[in-house]
Amino acid sequence: MPNRQITRALLLGVLAIVGIIAVQSYWVLNTWNINEQEFEEKINLILYNTACSIAEVNNADLPKKNIIKRRSSNYYIVNIDSEINPGMLEQFLQEGIEAWALNIDFEYGIYDCTSSEMVYGNYCNYELEGERTTGRAALLPVSELKTSNYYFGIRFPTRSNYLFQKMQLSVFFSLILLLTIIFFAYAMYVMLRQSRLSNMQKDFINNMTHEFKTPLSTIKIAADYFGRHPAIKKDERLLTYANIIKDQNLRLNDQVERVLNIVKFEQNNFNLKQETVDLGETIRHIVNNEQLRIRELGGSLRVQLPEKACYIEADQFHLSNVLYNLLDNAVKYRKEKPVIDVELAYQKKGYYLKISDQGIGIPKEYQSNVFEKFYRIPTGNIHNVKGFGIGLYYVQKICEAHGWTIKLESEEGEYARFSIFMPNQ
Repeated sequence: MPNRQITRALLLGVLAIVGIIAVQSYWVLNTWNINEQEFEEKINLILYNTACSIAEVNNADLPKKNIIKRRSSNYYIVNIDSEINPGMLEQFLQEGIEAWALNIDFEYGIYDCTSSEMVYGNYCNYELEGERTTGRAALLPVSELKTSNYYFGIRFPTRSNYLFQKMQLSVFFSLILLLTIIFFAYAMYVMLRQSRLSNMQKDFINNMTHEFKTPLSTIKIAADYFGRHPAIKKDERLLTYANIIKDQNLRLNDQVERVLNIVKFEQNNFNLKQETVDLGETIRHIVNNEQLRIRELGGSLRVQLPEKACYIEADQFHLSNVLYNLLDNAVKYRKEKPVIDVELAYQKKGYYLKISDQGIGIPKEYQSNVFEKFYRIPTGNIHNVKGFGIGLYYVQKICEAHGWTIKLESEEGEYARFSIFMPNQ
């Protein structure tokens, strides 16, 4: 993936994550505030109803104002202008809390305003079965509680836990979001790392292939001179060696050119030099060059071309390489003797070129991968056919650059057929 695309993907991903975090944070805080407000309203109603119930039992009037005062987030003071019976107070508080289904622990204390001491206190624990258990509460601070002749204080020690339990769904989605962010960060790390390694690989291949060009050119010059020398021409054995050097040099040079073209593809530096090409004549020329090699292997190469000239707009050099690659594959992956058919047909929308062989074929599970770069069909520890796995990748890239479509049909052990559709320009 190009660096610009990676940067855009990273930027868009970060913006998306920031937006999701902002929305999630707002939702969580808003949910907390709503639950807190709901809890506050319920507690105020419970305490006010408790005060009213005690005043009604004592046949007394409540203070006109400041009946309930909140001293902290979980501590309240209730002023009552009448005596407070501990059992009655606890009963009213329990009934009110259970009526609102708060299911929350609380502790309360009744104070003597003349001495600023708690005369009675208790802790009520709500268990899973819905029952309340009571125990002696710790003394509550009373230094600031002298506000009326009769009052009691109540504290909810598990208030925060209660609010968190009410937000289980929000917490669950927040955890999912956190895992998503972690996965995104890891994915971006892997993507950036792979991009860096890919760039290093491209630079290495590019530099390596360019370094090969100079010695290959030198070897070619030396081989040509070696092959033209009169003394070498007279010695059949030396002439054979000279031709081997020349052929292998050309083969290696072709491989280097192919790798360089692939690097150009990936760096978007590849340009086609299109011209009007007689497709039929190009095929005949290539077939004539390959006939000798195929006949030496005891095989056959059959060609079926239209009678009329077939002109297309194409890069002559790369078109020839495509044909050579497909024919070379048909020879490499033969059974015993190569049997190859080349067919060119014209239809209304363009030309169909088919190159078929009766070789070992390609298993169906590998057919979708044969055009991938450096991919070779697994053969275990047997490597009868040498190669880099870039031939068909190169063929597909050339077809894409021309706007052609290439398709593979194959049956394992029977045949392989590559079809190229070349639409009218």
